[in-house]
Amino acid sequence: MSFVTSENGLTSAEVAQRREQGAVNHVVRKTGRTVSEIVRSNVFTRINAILAILFAIVMVTGSWINGAFGLLIIANSSIGIIQELRAKRTLDRLTILGESKPRVLRDGTTTEISQSDIVLDDLIEVGSGEQILVDGVVKQANELKVDESMLSGESDPVRKKAGDEVLSGSFVVAGDGTFQATRIGEDSYAAKLVAEAGEFRLTDSELQKGIDKILKIIGWLLIPTGALTIWTQLWRTGAPVKEAILAMVAALVPMVPEGLVLMTSIAFAVGVVRLGRRKALVNELTAIESLARVDTVCVDKTGTLTENRMELLKIQPLGETDVQPVLRAMVAADKHPNDTMQAIAAGLDDGETPQLVRVEPFDSARKWSGVDLGERGKWVLGAPEVLCDEDAVLHAVAGQLDQGLRVLLVAQVAEFRDRPTPQAMVILQQKLRPDARETLEYFAHEDVTVKVISGDNAVSVSAVARQVGIEGEAMDARDLTSDTMGEQVAKARIFGRVKPDQKRAMVVAMQAEGHTVAMTGDGVNDVLALKAADIGVAMGAGAPASRSVAQVVLLDNTFATLPHVVAEGRRVIGNIERVANLFLTKTIYSVVVAFVLGVAGLTYPFQPIHVTMIGWFTIGIPAFVLSLAPNTERARPGFVRRVLWLAIPFGVLIALFTMGFWFAHYPAEFGGVEHRQVATATLAVLLIMAMWVLGVVARPWRWWKVLLIGAGVLGYVVIFSVPVLQRWLLLDSANVPLLIDAILTGLVGAAAIEGTRWLSRWVDNRRR
Repeated sequence: MSFVTSENGLTSAEVAQRREQGAVNHVVRKTGRTVSEIVRSNVFTRINAILAILFAIVMVTGSWINGAFGLLIIANSSIGIIQELRAKRTLDRLTILGESKPRVLRDGTTTEISQSDIVLDDLIEVGSGEQILVDGVVKQANELKVDESMLSGESDPVRKKAGDEVLSGSFVVAGDGTFQATRIGEDSYAAKLVAEAGEFRLTDSELQKGIDKILKIIGWLLIPTGALTIWTQLWRTGAPVKEAILAMVAALVPMVPEGLVLMTSIAFAVGVVRLGRRKALVNELTAIESLARVDTVCVDKTGTLTENRMELLKIQPLGETDVQPVLRAMVAADKHPNDTMQAIAAGLDDGETPQLVRVEPFDSARKWSGVDLGERGKWVLGAPEVLCDEDAVLHAVAGQLDQGLRVLLVAQVAEFRDRPTPQAMVILQQKLRPDARETLEYFAHEDVTVKVISGDNAVSVSAVARQVGIEGEAMDARDLTSDTMGEQVAKARIFGRVKPDQKRAMVVAMQAEGHTVAMTGDGVNDVLALKAADIGVAMGAGAPASRSVAQVVLLDNTFATLPHVVAEGRRVIGNIERVANLFLTKTIYSVVVAFVLGVAGLTYPFQPIHVTMIGWFTIGIPAFVLSLAPNTERARPGFVRRVLWLAIPFGVLIALFTMGFWFAHYPAEFGGVEHRQVATATLAVLLIMAMWVLGVVARPWRWWKVLLIGAGVLGYVVIFSVPVLQRWLLLDSANVPLLIDAILTGLVGAAAIEGTRWLSRWVDNRRR
């Protein structure tokens, strides 16, 4: 039970006592599984279990060389563990770097600490744009408004007063205050949400759903085919027991797509590490997939096209009152000044600061803030077109906005929300980011639409947008209507005076038109849109609330990092599709071969070492390299259809040509020279066609891809040519005419694969 903390906060002794009692905020991070969970999930898998059983069966026969596939268990587990641990270390480091630091009141002094140093009953100060990190009870509030939409789904801010409860996961949209921590660590509301839904995993992913669907289909095929294979090889062929067992294992091993899930995990993990090197923190693994599909990027003006810092250019009087004292009072009233107030503070002269009576905090929805200075009256500072409708004033403002400058109006009011009397224009300028134009040109080249959505004046936003190459008149969001939102958003590219709820509505409207939308932002007014977008991208120096809901945080605050982030997403998803084609082709031809031989009651031509060798240069090594290769093609929906559209005909063709050759030269006896020579030649047919599939999947060819495929071909030539390797790998290529026949058969099969690829591309283009 928490006690009432003093107005000066906890004492050092009380903090030490709570630490001894373990009443410390153990932060639940969103970087996923523990080390032990990573090890268990990579070692104790269904595929490893199947391979382990088959390995044990082979060991019973005493044929150690045929047990080489057992190394896959070690390789799969080790590579998966290493890559995921690398990703975890990267995320842990970046998460700590990107975490906001709360301010606590201890011994009467405000101190900035890390989140993990919060103790029970701490008094925590919060201001606009900051997130509520632990649950608590409000002790003091100054027009404090909290957005609890992430908890309740209700987007309207809730005004909080002393005694009200605040929950972790909500954030402050206006005002400031202090609250006492009552539930921390794993007991807090946010920690429970993270534990349930914030793990480092693939969730709601089209790619993962596609792979799961494919594995489910394969699983149903493996059951009857595997049973038929076991029955046929052990009891129907009449082969000796040892050869029958090895043939059975050889038929079953390649049916298991042992590397597909592994390569998917590797591709994502490496993507996380690569993005981490660019100081891009990936809060959710699905973000990488979403990035690959992005076709629309929504950006704010401030902090994205322009630098965060501003400069006070001048204060232009509109009346006889000197507004500098008023502005000094407003600066003094803002305990957590944003970039605008910091620029005003830096540009003001030294002088008198009037006494504050009351403060009306800035609210992004109403676009103004205010102060009550007693005898000096009440004053507001905000958007000119919101506060004033005088033509002369608005004309003067427009002249500044046309130059891309930011203009705020200082006005006096009888009462807040009454009609104001303009007294001065505060004119600020922002510096364009030097890399903004180049970044936007990248998106234009990649056919990604960029829309500027800003809370600033539409004319000013349009002027800035033109300077970085975005043409078109800006639309004032106050003219948007819910009935025509989709049509209006589709036509225009630049929007000004957009309210937070409108930003979200615009994102939803674009999604309704079938677009995959990325939203960038750094302020509390961007939170709703960041949360609604397919991919939310926040700046590291932005409001803690915006960082907490974004899937990607650019810790270096550089808009130019975004193209690299998008490119990495495309690389990961595109390469997973390539790799999936290889593994599924192998599974399909293995299932078809086993099924046909089972129906025919014939012996399987290969031994386990042969199917292991097939994977060396046609799948294993090439798949690993291709999964990490550059790939800039935007991901498209229909992953399962595209993969099966190629893998099924390729796999069936390989099976048909391989089985045709085996049937045509079926040996009269088993275990003898003829059997080994025919099996070796049949293996050559399969290898030639499998290498051609690799060549198809690897296109468009680059020098390193040609080198990769050439090295594989050379490796197999060496294996088939060197006598000692033939003996180790149970091959016999002494029958040269038979081997030439196999090579010709394999080349004809390769031509059939090429023709199928051409036909597939023609049909795919017709469908588009």
